[in-house]
Amino acid sequence: MSSRNIPVGVILHGSTPPEELIGLSQLVENSGFDQLWLSEDYFFLGGISSTVSALQATKNIPVGLGIISAVVRHPAVTAMEIATTARLFPGRLMAGIGHGVPAWTKQMGVYPSSPLTAMREAVTAVRRLLDGETLTEDGDYFSFQDVVLTHPAEGVPLYCGVVGPKSLEFSGEVADGTVISVIAAPRYLEFAREAIARGAAISGKDPTDHQLPTFALYNVDADRERARAAAKGVLAFYLAAVGPTAMTGVYGVNEELADMVARGGPDTVEAEMPDEWLDIFAIAGEPDECAEKISALHEAGATCVVLAPVPPDDGRDREMIELTASSVLPLL
Repeated sequence: MSSRNIPVGVILHGSTPPEELIGLSQLVENSGFDQLWLSEDYFFLGGISSTVSALQATKNIPVGLGIISAVVRHPAVTAMEIATTARLFPGRLMAGIGHGVPAWTKQMGVYPSSPLTAMREAVTAVRRLLDGETLTEDGDYFSFQDVVLTHPAEGVPLYCGVVGPKSLEFSGEVADGTVISVIAAPRYLEFAREAIARGAAISGKDPTDHQLPTFALYNVDADRERARAAAKGVLAFYLAAVGPTAMTGVYGVNEELADMVARGGPDTVEAEMPDEWLDIFAIAGEPDECAEKISALHEAGATCVVLAPVPPDDGRDREMIELTASSVLPLL
């Protein structure tokens, strides 16, 4: 962990070729970042295998599995994988579980009628199994018959990757942290913190202990307009894919966004969205501007600002990591 006031991490996209994971993971650690996260976007990189690879390739940096779907694996299998990884690399794993992108889980026929119920069953079962409990019970979505881990791993931090208010409350109630999605902005972070605090009150947790690693679409360049142009198409894709949610609703743009998506999807969003949306929902520009936006997310509650270099497949990941380390991190 660095001595900076503002922790900053990097997430490697699912489009990263597997053979580049080791080198990029080492670059992130050696460049002075505080966290490294790996995604499991179906059907790109396997989240667990890539997280293990990153942990093996590095020495001290915490590595996050961010995130796996609650319904793609049985919770007993998820718990087994998390426990094995945590014991291989003590104190370094951050394990994230979320609903999963509906379009992808529907492709696999595992979209539950109540995503929150399935999430609750999965996350609570994983926690109890990691802590060494034996489970024999039937839920709405998952059943257990004398399931116990041979190698439990008590105390592994569990994170929920969620967006809506009820799911945020659930995360505050049961999880150690919440992974905040890309396109989240400061006003949404304040909204999320309030929902998480309501959930924490249910279980008697201290909401100030709840971690909020916050992902951000990111492009830094000495040429401001080039950075913004590079980020705009990716932001439009995410806005269209996720659609109107609390992340955009707190800025009063849900009706306008829904209309754009209905008329033409990401192409229409990219063509018609105001420049202000790029200012709000992404970090793109010259180093000093990027540092200011990272600081704004931190001030709003992000415990670590996790940069997601975009576009994810333009081959500039290494260049942006190096430029960020030399020109942005020193400003924080």
